[in-house]
Amino acid sequence: MPRYEYRCRTCGDTFELSRPMAESAAPADCPAGHDDTVKLLSTVAVGGSASASGAGSGPGRGSAASRPAGGGGGCCGGGCCG
Repeated sequence: MPRYEYRCRTCGDTFELSRPMAESAAPADCPAGHDDTVKLLSTVAVGGSASASGAGSGPGRGSAASRPAGGGGGCCGGGCCG
């Protein structure tokens, strides 16, 4: 079940709740009992490494070892942009 982060506007405390995606926008009470809370925008970082199985090593692309790892940006994570 996804975890969502909220901040209480009354006391400034941040807290997390596990709830179904369908309930992510439902009001959440602060652990201190306040009801003026806002859902925070969460970001997800995914790590890993590219394998050198030949994917993306066509003409003008260089080998997987010569390209920088990670990246992102663009419309599809940077794979089509260069």
